Amino acid sequence: MRTWAMAVMAVLAAGAIGVVVAAEQARNPLVGKASPEIEAQYWINSDALTLKGLQGKVVVVEFWATWCPPCRASIPHLIGLSKKYADKGVVFIGLTNEPKDKVEPFAKEMKMTYAIGGGSPTGKAYGVTGVPTAFIVDTGGTIAWAGHPLASAFEKALDEQTQKVKPEPKK
Repeated sequence: MRTWAMAVMAVLAAGAIGVVVAAEQARNPLVGKASPEIEAQYWINSDALTLKGLQGKVVVVEFWATWCPPCRASIPHLIGLSKKYADKGVVFIGLTNEPKDKVEPFAKEMKMTYAIGGGSPTGKAYGVTGVPTAFIVDTGGTIAWAGHPLASAFEKALDEQTQKVKPEPKK
């Protein structure tokens, strides 16, 4: 009986999380609007990046923190997705407002391979009130999706955006 009750509670909790994620996505006021530019005091795994410089590519901008357990849980998923979508021209950028002396060893420990911008004030421009929060920016610089990076809708939205990308001409 206990196992059955626990299973029912787990299903209800998962459903509630799905409803919260869907509601978060639906009410994010930036979806459909031009994405604010990103900035960082330092970069790891990349030279300095800007969304203007990445126009024409699909970009994932994810806000996170070293102290955040859900962020720690989502990082392996983001690493996997960054590898999966690399040949489709998707650029993954993780932004944190934390100092380099905290972020650099954390990024190494977590084996983060995508671009990381640190000391970033950009979360404020995106209205981020909790981490992790991810945004998908389409090839024209418009925010196409916003929500939790572990939401099933995240990968679905990535697939939708990459379907719209025209292949680069072969050289």
